[in-house]
Amino acid sequence: MSVSVTDQYRRLVSYQGAYDDPEDPQNVQAMQMVLHIEKKDPPERHSLLVAAARAVVLLCLDPRVAAGGEWAAPMDAWCDARIRKIARRARGAQWEAAQGVPGVTATVSGVQARAYVPSRIGDVDKRIAKLQIGGTEVDGPLPGDDAPVDGSAVLILWVNPGLEMTVGKTAAQVGHASMLGVRLMSETQTADWYAEGCPLEVRLPGPQHWARLVDAAAAGDAVPVQDAGFTEIAPGSMTVIAELARP
Repeated sequence: MSVSVTDQYRRLVSYQGAYDDPEDPQNVQAMQMVLHIEKKDPPERHSLLVAAARAVVLLCLDPRVAAGGEWAAPMDAWCDARIRKIARRARGAQWEAAQGVPGVTATVSGVQARAYVPSRIGDVDKRIAKLQIGGTEVDGPLPGDDAPVDGSAVLILWVNPGLEMTVGKTAAQVGHASMLGVRLMSETQTADWYAEGCPLEVRLPGPQHWARLVDAAAAGDAVPVQDAGFTEIAPGSMTVIAELARP
């Protein structure tokens, strides 16, 4: 049974993203993300990125971020600023402790990632703030153009093949793409998608396919993520393009 996503949907489709950061870095609004990466048994990259993308959009569509919900105010504050995501890694007791901080965890093939209710940088819970931002590298290729797509997937998030990004950076980018991809759906489609657990895929296109995706984004048939360039890549880089996997 689907739940109402009216407020959540309107928030995501109306977000503009053209905002300046406050002078005090502690006042910057950000969504923290934590990737579950055990040292002895690390996850493979593809499932980890899918889990990260799903965690973000599941949080953005959660009933608790609707108007009057317990998470509505921090979500509004985040969307009224320059949207930022910060990916960290946790293992063992750190991961278990991180489950106690308000957010949503997604699990894909036994691999987990959690997205947290946004806040000021200065207000990040200590259980999250102490986690390492680096050290997110894990092995495993991303499926390419010809890889079959699970029939349940509604969105495909295509990662720019011309950029070199860490897994943490890529996780933040596919997370952004998953929430912007809602713009390709109606409110009813979004509610149905949320009820299904927001199934999606992450893929790595070849150069020619990427060029076609850029054209599709320019025509409004796909949604691009353009990074502000604070870390790793040049400002304005198109990092991920979201498109519908099925009508």
